[in-house]
Amino acid sequence: MTRLFTLLLVAGMALAACQPAAPTIGADGQPIPRAYRIGTREAAQLPFRMLDSVNALRGASSLPLLELDAQLTAAAATHSRDMQVQNRPWHFGSDGSSPVDRVRRVGYTGELVGEVISETYETELETLGAWMAKPDTRRVIMSPDARKMGFSWFQEDNGKIWWTLVLGS
Repeated sequence: MTRLFTLLLVAGMALAACQPAAPTIGADGQPIPRAYRIGTREAAQLPFRMLDSVNALRGASSLPLLELDAQLTAAAATHSRDMQVQNRPWHFGSDGSSPVDRVRRVGYTGELVGEVISETYETELETLGAWMAKPDTRRVIMSPDARKMGFSWFQEDNGKIWWTLVLGS
């Protein structure tokens, strides 16, 4: 009986050691978020994960599915980097350019449907969730006119990510 008790005690302690570390709690009583780090391997998958996620939302609403567009992605990448340089999330470039100007510069011949941006430490899917929770950004993502998507980001050394999603017709 002692042997069985000892075995169960050791097994219980071993399982307890497998528990993930408790999150650090901030002054507000909420867990302190950890920065999401984008690795090299993951970076190649991100645009496709975002495309699949956006298309799942659009498909559920019977909207046309989107295709990734290299030119819109180039415009998104330029703007993500520029927002980081300016240290503010907004739709105008440091040179005064608008989203329309940026898509024209990369040679996109379709119409700009819209641009959504974010400054965060969250994953692309958490960011998409935040965009979908706001009527203005949701309207862009769910526009029935959209057919093409560009998506990019810039991540700072501290983990902050500047996300940009551009939709075109």
